[in-house]
Amino acid sequence: MTAAGCVLASDVFSVCLTHAFSTEGEEVMGLLIGQLDEKSVAHVSALVILQRSDKRPDRCEISPEQLTDAAMFADSLEHKLKRPMRVIGWYHSHPHITVWPSHVDVRTQADYQMMDPCFVGVIFSVFNIDKQTQESQITVTCFQSVTKYNSANEYERREVPLYIDKKLTFEVHNLQSLVSLPKVLLTEESIAYRASLPSGDGNLVTQLHNASVYSASVCHVLDTLVTPLMKSLNNRLEKNKETKRRLEQEKRNLQSEIEAANMSNYSALNRKPQNISLLD
Repeated sequence: MTAAGCVLASDVFSVCLTHAFSTEGEEVMGLLIGQLDEKSVAHVSALVILQRSDKRPDRCEISPEQLTDAAMFADSLEHKLKRPMRVIGWYHSHPHITVWPSHVDVRTQADYQMMDPCFVGVIFSVFNIDKQTQESQITVTCFQSVTKYNSANEYERREVPLYIDKKLTFEVHNLQSLVSLPKVLLTEESIAYRASLPSGDGNLVTQLHNASVYSASVCHVLDTLVTPLMKSLNNRLEKNKETKRRLEQEKRNLQSEIEAANMSNYSALNRKPQNISLLD
């Protein structure tokens, strides 16, 4: 049994893409939450952004503790939304490289499928420039691992059809994940900086250098993520306020039309019949 397809909600897609663009030097990752239908199609409607314990440009790892926390989050969403929810996939970024999964990705995916045969992997290839148009290029793929022919221990990718389910609104839990992204990145930088601090009397120049790198990293997060995110959320808030004003005006107009129609019907029912004389 394998996944026949993957339907990614547009708000989940937006959060994943924002996460992928948040870091250019290393890969980022997260877990996908949703449900499987009777045709073995994975419907992703939520996500969990994962904090990296080790930053690497070519790979990322998910700890068992993170999987457990994500499963608990999916369980809480199931009770809240009154529909089945579970961890059904993972995503990670490929900055400056092709979208196709590496041999490490394929092996990692195979390990996840041992726990769930319909578990899917999604890769976002970002920070790439099209050689012909010189424009930024974003590529996304969904895959699973299958055993190579005549090899029980080697795997290769199997592409899974990926669809984006366009939604007009952001689910609250996905908006909360988006808002939590800066905190996750700043926590990663703080942990890396504290790990660089010497236990005893270290070299002063090295300490100043590490502190400068940490400050630059924090400023980078604020400049490239927090400020644009605040502007985007403020724009969305103003748009929602305008939509609310328009709907309230439509409501008042409809109420006026209903009241006018009721008055007209009342007048017609209470109108006295006229005497009509017939000529011989």
